[in-house]
Amino acid sequence: MFETLLTQPLYNGFVYLIDIMPGGDVGFAIIALTCVIRFLFYPVFASQIRSTMGMQAMQGELEEIKQKYKDDREQQSRLMLGLYKKYNVNPLSMVLSLFIQIPIFLALYFAFFQTTLPAINTNLLYPFVSVPELINIHFLGVLNLTLPHNLVLVAVVGALQYLVMRLSVARTNSTAAKHLSPEKLAAQKMQQNMMLYMLPGIIAVISYSLPAAVGLYFAAGSVISIGQEWLIRRQISKKDSK
Repeated sequence: MFETLLTQPLYNGFVYLIDIMPGGDVGFAIIALTCVIRFLFYPVFASQIRSTMGMQAMQGELEEIKQKYKDDREQQSRLMLGLYKKYNVNPLSMVLSLFIQIPIFLALYFAFFQTTLPAINTNLLYPFVSVPELINIHFLGVLNLTLPHNLVLVAVVGALQYLVMRLSVARTNSTAAKHLSPEKLAAQKMQQNMMLYMLPGIIAVISYSLPAAVGLYFAAGSVISIGQEWLIRRQISKKDSK
């Protein structure tokens, strides 16, 4: 079922994109496929970012409620739900985003490596998807996407993921300092510093260990994430200024 619902559609989309890319460049096909996936699931990612920003914006009121009604859990829960509604926070959006990203990444991995490119697994192709006449596994004529251990790509992937995390931390810190106690602020900064370096490091190690196609997918996804966050922040700023 996993193959039928996720891997096979992504594989066919991947092969189709290779077929229409200039020179059959697999790298451009990966970037295009990443853009399509991000576009299709933009509402989910946008909801996640908006919810995160809303959670930070309501920190002050949330702390007041927790302190004022610490002995009345029912009233505390009721008022917290009211805050979620006021700041358009969907607590499930972050979980939903994670549940979407993990199976898609696994499906993409199998889609990229169902066969050793430039070979194509014709058994997975739909009748209306043809085998590309030209399949170029060297992105821009330089990067062999089937080989691992590309240090330049790993550095780019790590730097981009660090930037994504840096933007997330900046978004959090913009309100945390105003509303959190010094103890909680110190604990939050410690947690942030771990995530700021740990997640980019993990993704860099994965990119180093796996074929370069995976690293290119991570890099493209990070660039799109940065663009999406900028767009959503701009939309929220315009809405707040009205």
